[in-house]
Amino acid sequence: MSESLNYKTLDIQIADKIAVVTLNRPPVNAQNAEMRTELTEAFDVLSDRDDVAVVVLTGSGKIFSAGADIRERPNLGATPGAYGRHNRIVRECHNALAECSKPIIAAINGPAMGAGFGLVMASDIWIASTEAYVNMPEINVGLAGGVSFLQKYFSRSRARRMFFTGFKVTGEELYRLGLVEACLTPDQLMPFAMELAREIASKSPIALRLAKEAARMTEVMPLKEAYRYEQNNTVFLSKTEDAREAQMAFLEKRAPVYKGR
Repeated sequence: MSESLNYKTLDIQIADKIAVVTLNRPPVNAQNAEMRTELTEAFDVLSDRDDVAVVVLTGSGKIFSAGADIRERPNLGATPGAYGRHNRIVRECHNALAECSKPIIAAINGPAMGAGFGLVMASDIWIASTEAYVNMPEINVGLAGGVSFLQKYFSRSRARRMFFTGFKVTGEELYRLGLVEACLTPDQLMPFAMELAREIASKSPIALRLAKEAARMTEVMPLKEAYRYEQNNTVFLSKTEDAREAQMAFLEKRAPVYKGR
């Protein structure tokens, strides 16, 4: 059984513990306040659903997302507090993805520009189409934002070149740099993403939740504390029914049947 969730700017399909979230705001999936609010709500919902183990995020048409809808920005200064509210919506949209309790696979089907690349960077695993590229083009419209994210993933020189010029990095180059798991033709992209999603969805739900939490939390911890944190997770997991089932299934040479406890 599959299920659809109703949103104006998103198409969400859930089946077999996989949620496919498709950005759907033609013609270029530009992010306005409505889309960002819907993304925040949708990822909060998916984070809490027991029937979702993993999320695949992609874009409709030939563009992943052209970034922020620039048409919303000129009016922001007209009303006191408008820019603050706008920025809060942008931050919370990013945080809803970054803090989602389920792994997110970004299937980058085409250009991911500015805030579009921001959605990719909030995801866990990246896969690119040969038609894809990423960039931060804000400098071209007299703005500047996103360098903190760029410098996390790229070298100092490349990050600053991208930030100062809007330089585009192709899917092939992302693969050469080791930033994406694969660079595939457009018709191969979603089958690969779904195969990977099915592999992830086959794992213990409770172990997967803690694995996602650990991946996020240890990024900001000193190594000593991160190691202790992971050890504590392992101790907790070792006492679960799922861990015992996984070990018995291994010994009995069969697929495990997890209960999420």
